[in-house]
Amino acid sequence: MIFEFMDASNKKGFLIGNLCILIAVIFWGVNVSVTKALIPEWMTAYGIIIVRLIGGCIVMWITSLFIKCSKIQKHDWLKLILGGAIGLFLFIFLFILSLKYGDPIDISIIMTLPPIFVILIGVIFLKQRPSWIEYLGVVVSFIGAAIVILDGGKGRAGSNNTLGDILAIVSTLCYAFYLVILEGPTKTYKPITMLRWVFLFSAIPACALIPFATHEPIFHTREAVPWIEIAFILFCVTYIAYFLVEPAIKYIGSELVSIYQYLLPVFATISAVLMGLDKLKWMQVIAMAIIIVGMILTNIGKKRRKPTASENVPENKQVVDNTGKVSPNPQALRK
Repeated sequence: MIFEFMDASNKKGFLIGNLCILIAVIFWGVNVSVTKALIPEWMTAYGIIIVRLIGGCIVMWITSLFIKCSKIQKHDWLKLILGGAIGLFLFIFLFILSLKYGDPIDISIIMTLPPIFVILIGVIFLKQRPSWIEYLGVVVSFIGAAIVILDGGKGRAGSNNTLGDILAIVSTLCYAFYLVILEGPTKTYKPITMLRWVFLFSAIPACALIPFATHEPIFHTREAVPWIEIAFILFCVTYIAYFLVEPAIKYIGSELVSIYQYLLPVFATISAVLMGLDKLKWMQVIAMAIIIVGMILTNIGKKRRKPTASENVPENKQVVDNTGKVSPNPQALRK
């Protein structure tokens, strides 16, 4: 039915957009298990943080040498600095530390929470007024997260599951901050124009971790598997996935893109079980289902909510994607 109202080019764009975000979410889901497999046998948490931030910064800047980048406006510099130093650095720092202590399936479930925190940030700092359905979605999702935390200390894969769950929740809050503060620049600049600076400002604080990662076990092995896993984290998770999100937003809109984040625990669970890192528990399935229900309620409420005066979203400023759907928020998830 959805294709009946599209011409051939729009059908192609719709399929491309869905394929791009699906690949990105697969990368993010598998990344949870791959990172858990590397810590602490082959790398410390600090070593992986350095690979993702400093390595990612280097790759982004090399890419920018081959793509024409526009000039950053003065009023956007503070957003890029805060987005990199707080949003990206703290998000990845706390996320990887959470995997050091916690259960990979629990962490992947918690990683579906950023849209909820985006709403809360909008209420507190941007004076937005969500509908009662959105508030209900927030409450339901937090119930799911609470189940994950309360059930986290029952002898599963992590060394300190409760601490890992708490670190994961704080990391998702940092990621939500990243989404909110970089929403404007994302509309204005090409991906590489913005990402090279965001990664640079995240790599600067990451340099302080280098003294703690000078004796990584991976440097003393000839085994190929850990090196392949590191290459996957750098090029697929940190580099390719960021660029796949952009055409996805263009072709299918931010709302449909955000829904794909619900699949992250699915791919993380499948990879964790296949890699022998964990076994799926019924309580995890229940928590996952509760959080997804909360997310769906939140999206329904957001779709029905009319912009307030403080949100200042005039009709001619809205973005219409190729499906003809109005998307007031073109920013999507990034891990």
